[in-house]
Amino acid sequence: MRDFIAKISLTALFALAIFSASAAEKVTFEASSPLTVAVGEAFRVEFALNAYPDKGTFKAPSFDGFDVIAGPAESSGQSIQIVNGAMTKSINYTITYVLLPQAAGNVTVGAAEVTVDGTVYRSNALPIEIVNEGKSPGAGGTQSRPREDSSPDVTAQNQIAKDDILLRAVVSRTSVYKGEPLRVTFKLYERVPVVGYNDVKFPSFNGFWAQELNTDNARRQRETFNGKVYETLVAKEYLLYPQQAGTLVIEPAELTAVAQVVVPGRRNVDPFFGGGPDFVNVPRKVQSPRINIAVKPLPAGAPASFSGAVGSFTMDAVLPQERLAANSAATYTVKISGTGNLTFVQAPKLTLPASFEQYNVKTTESINTSAAGISGYRQFEYPFIARAEGTYEVEPVEFSYFDPSRMQYMTLKSKALELEITPDAKGGGDALVVQGRGMSKEEVKLLGQDIRFIKLGSPQLRSVREPFLFSAAYWVLFFGILILFAMVYVALRRQIRESQNVALLRGKRANKVAVQRFRAAKRYMEEQNRHAFYEEMLRALWGYMSDKFNIPVANLTKENVREELNKRGVSSEESQRFTAIITKCDEAQYSPAASARMTEVYGEGVDIISRIEAMIKR
Repeated sequence: MRDFIAKISLTALFALAIFSASAAEKVTFEASSPLTVAVGEAFRVEFALNAYPDKGTFKAPSFDGFDVIAGPAESSGQSIQIVNGAMTKSINYTITYVLLPQAAGNVTVGAAEVTVDGTVYRSNALPIEIVNEGKSPGAGGTQSRPREDSSPDVTAQNQIAKDDILLRAVVSRTSVYKGEPLRVTFKLYERVPVVGYNDVKFPSFNGFWAQELNTDNARRQRETFNGKVYETLVAKEYLLYPQQAGTLVIEPAELTAVAQVVVPGRRNVDPFFGGGPDFVNVPRKVQSPRINIAVKPLPAGAPASFSGAVGSFTMDAVLPQERLAANSAATYTVKISGTGNLTFVQAPKLTLPASFEQYNVKTTESINTSAAGISGYRQFEYPFIARAEGTYEVEPVEFSYFDPSRMQYMTLKSKALELEITPDAKGGGDALVVQGRGMSKEEVKLLGQDIRFIKLGSPQLRSVREPFLFSAAYWVLFFGILILFAMVYVALRRQIRESQNVALLRGKRANKVAVQRFRAAKRYMEEQNRHAFYEEMLRALWGYMSDKFNIPVANLTKENVREELNKRGVSSEESQRFTAIITKCDEAQYSPAASARMTEVYGEGVDIISRIEAMIKR
């Protein structure tokens, strides 16, 4: 008895959950059709409802200007999902007509009506452009009668012309300077209904730094190409920044479009009872053309402060106070704003007096990517501490960039700064500040009390124990101090040499920086943030090679990396494996990938960097 009651209760709860999920969903009634059709070309009009209509309440539009060759064909389905105890129910109810245009012109299919639970809903109207391309129904059009021995697949293949589905790559310009952006848009052109895409492959853009643009809100549009009207859709769009001069090639993109074609069914069969036209899916592989881009080198005579920035920029400098106390901290801030390859803009050089302690530059940025290019700002903060009092002249900060519109280098300067460092109000510390070689008077300061009062009167001296001078302990301590001094001297000399060798420091820090970026990529992987994960992986891999081999990021290519690895004894297999991981990250960044794929790419990236680091150290 208890089992019976439990079953009844579960059934009632299940029915109540279904009713609640169904009642909570908003009813929608939408119509869809192609934007453009040709005279003599059959096409489908679908009325989709997300609920079951009241019986016999559907009212079709008049379809003036068209012949109805099939329909209405009704289909329905529903699905129920239970996730974490929450139940959702979805219903798909579709009414389909197959129409044949009568003449060229612009015709609008009116709104259909349907009633759900006593409420009347109207669909949207459908404006359709009917074009006459010189095809008669019996001369290669979509309504040509097939031979009796022709299969539906053969008939469907014959109905799709070679240029009914195209994939084009449209570039904003074909001649640019190195570092100047161009936009490439991969656009689909369709004259037949397409129900899906398979085997999508986009190029890896060798020689370019690529930034994908957001095309989620791209809408289908009408466009005339080679005298024919197409429905167009933007598949992908990128900003490309060439990293080397010469002729660079944008390789073809390719995909397989699945077109749906209406073909006549078996003869003498009533279309309302299981016969009528058939719908056949026809795959067509399309490929965009290869495009050559002429990349001009930047002109000779670049200023000393030029570090590769290309575009149009402005610079704002926030200078510290002109009067500071010794041993106090201050910050010199430089903000570079504009449009161009802002991602590659490096911190300008700030030269401070030798008696100032300067710390690592802090960088903040706000970068926006759009079809017009990358815009925003990068801000650099230079913290420092003035140690010795005096008056100092700080040279202006210079930033140079190349302006493609003017075809010349531009140099921006901050104001010159005169700093007055006053004595430390707190008295400082008993410290001797010594910096650099060839020290000036302001670089050597004895801070605090340096003269003590001389004791007056006759001294009273007596020996209380054996003299320490020239004893065994004295000589042990003396030689120990000498050895310690020599060790400290050698270590300091080595540290000074290494600090002056920027390339060596970058090479030593390469693995550490790569590990930090791998940790960030792992964090994105755990958050299922695919785009950020692959972008961080690319930064880790390219950044490691840039730091290790002292190659600017702007000049990094797969060929350069392979050449540098071969010079250092890394096998060609490992070099090829590194470039394969780079290619895999580039491709996966712009195509769907599962978390398992991210785990695989992360493991391969960490392993290859570890192996390269071990081989180079040997």
